[in-house]
Amino acid sequence: MASINFIYRSSTEKAFLKIRLFYTLNGKKQFQEASTKILVTADYWNNDHKNPKLRDITLKNQQIDINSSINIIDNYLSEALLLIDITKASKDWLKNQIYLYYNPSQEVETLPTGLLKYFDYFIECKKTEISVGTLKKYNVSKHLLQRYELEKKTEVQIIDVNEKFKLDFEKYCLKHNYAPNTISKDLRTLKTVCNHAKYNGIATSHQLENIKTPNYKTEKIYLTFEELKKIEEIDQRRLNDNYDNAKDWLIISCYTGQRVSDFMRFTKSMIRYEKNKEEVLKPFIEFTQVKTDKIMTVALHPKVMEILEKRNGNFPKVISDPKYNLFIKQVCRIAKITQKIQGSKLNELETEEETKNKNKKQEDVKQYRKESGMFPKWELITSHIGRRSFATNFYGTIPTTYLMNVTGHSTEVMFLNYLGKSNKDLAMGITSYF
Repeated sequence: MASINFIYRSSTEKAFLKIRLFYTLNGKKQFQEASTKILVTADYWNNDHKNPKLRDITLKNQQIDINSSINIIDNYLSEALLLIDITKASKDWLKNQIYLYYNPSQEVETLPTGLLKYFDYFIECKKTEISVGTLKKYNVSKHLLQRYELEKKTEVQIIDVNEKFKLDFEKYCLKHNYAPNTISKDLRTLKTVCNHAKYNGIATSHQLENIKTPNYKTEKIYLTFEELKKIEEIDQRRLNDNYDNAKDWLIISCYTGQRVSDFMRFTKSMIRYEKNKEEVLKPFIEFTQVKTDKIMTVALHPKVMEILEKRNGNFPKVISDPKYNLFIKQVCRIAKITQKIQGSKLNELETEEETKNKNKKQEDVKQYRKESGMFPKWELITSHIGRRSFATNFYGTIPTTYLMNVTGHSTEVMFLNYLGKSNKDLAMGITSYF
């Protein structure tokens, strides 16, 4: 017997209700979850929705409307469940049912079989459950496919995504100077779209599952403790306000191990204090990760507290990602982080679209490619440097479990791969215990 619940599951003040499907399979309780388009505030849902004695006419009407929407969706799913074996009530099935509920004219049989057209359907299905960053990545892959089709003067069909397509797609990308890992990433996205289509009954190539998308080894660039010290000790007279602000954020990122989408949202109100075993108050920061939606509690390093004390308990001023990336490069240059190392950096390409679209916004036509080679280290610094620096600098001195709790990696394999640790590295590490 299946049951259907509607829940508010978000850290934001306003969000779409989630629908949760509960059922028992082989004696074990299971549940699947998907988003609806019922938009409510956390305050209304927690305090007003289940109140049968509402007097405010606006809230009462809202309660009636929302209950009506909930009942219709509940009935719709209950009927759909009668038509399938409960073992097929997967997460994708539930999401597809919600999509079909809101798009009743779109039947499975009429779904597009062209890869590019199906991509739009796929993105629409995923839009309410993925982060802004993931949506952006999907659109980047989609636009690459558009350019591929334009140059090849063809329309790729889902069933055509096979080894032959892979080789031709790779050839096209290499011709246009895409990095090997970028090509693999985009191919993985195309495979994901094809598998989504397969689930919905669209024919795919029998070679699809065997298309390999390897990860190629890249340089793991990070700032050492010595380099961080050089940054901390920059003569204040050499930094303008923007650079000083970015410098503090850079140090914070290197001692908290968080993504720019998270640490740039840090505020004084997120800080908590707890007593340790010695009854000494220790500072922590609590927040929800944007990418993973995980609730995080991260201890604040004394270096972070020094910056907060300098700023009267406040974090530095919030700045945009592009400006932050630009400023921290200059901060590292001023700190003389100038030794040449192997790496890759993004270079802007001049495209025909730029000349044809003079009135368009710059970001609509800009394209970038990675250039590999030997560069002064400061040129390779990006917002991700803090996360990798934290993990690398403290690996081996802080238990891996604690580090993973801070970085948010779910398995040790993922964490070690992130650090670029090989079997030889691990074997050498053991020798220190002999």
